[in-house]
Amino acid sequence: MIDIQVFHCNMLDENCYVVSDDSKQAVIIDCGAYYSEERQAIERYISDKELLPVRLLCTHGHLDHCFGNGFIERTYGIRPEVNDADEYLISNISGQARDFFGLPFNEPTPQVERYLLDGELIAFGHHQLKVLSTPGHSPGSVSFYCEEEGVVFTGDTLFRMSIGRTDFEGGSWQDMLNSLKQVLAKLPHDTKVYPGHGPQTNIGEEVAVNPYFR
Repeated sequence: MIDIQVFHCNMLDENCYVVSDDSKQAVIIDCGAYYSEERQAIERYISDKELLPVRLLCTHGHLDHCFGNGFIERTYGIRPEVNDADEYLISNISGQARDFFGLPFNEPTPQVERYLLDGELIAFGHHQLKVLSTPGHSPGSVSFYCEEEGVVFTGDTLFRMSIGRTDFEGGSWQDMLNSLKQVLAKLPHDTKVYPGHGPQTNIGEEVAVNPYFR
């Protein structure tokens, strides 16, 4: 069984997840920790649970999901993994901060450890996550699916009764619809959805009620 702890981060209330099992190995998904208290909360949780973070996974390269990448590298020695189509985003977090928010963000951006491939399996502890290519919000957006536990981390592709924007650079409405209908909708309907923002949901409820699946 896996433990999933969510941390609400930065000015956009982004969901960062620390996912672990009884092996004590953990993966960190979308570390958007911007403020010091957010980083301290993540570090305290990992320390209190005696976890060993082994992977830093990014559903996509937008800054609100990556503010904490440098903090994670400095603290745990692991670097971000992202689909290569979002390399242009994750390598320019400071530029995104300036362009989106007018914020100075001068922390060094960690080098990408490796690029995620559609269908590959990411192992940690006694579990694995399958990378699902779900572009639309960004060209390299991916979701992480744990079939054994029936959970999927969807980043900004799917929210409860909503979806991510497609009007940013590299976004695509057609790709988003394909990701929803041809990838996520085909998961078992009892699959729990852990989105990049907002509350949890499940695939069956979204397919039945979310207007973007029609």
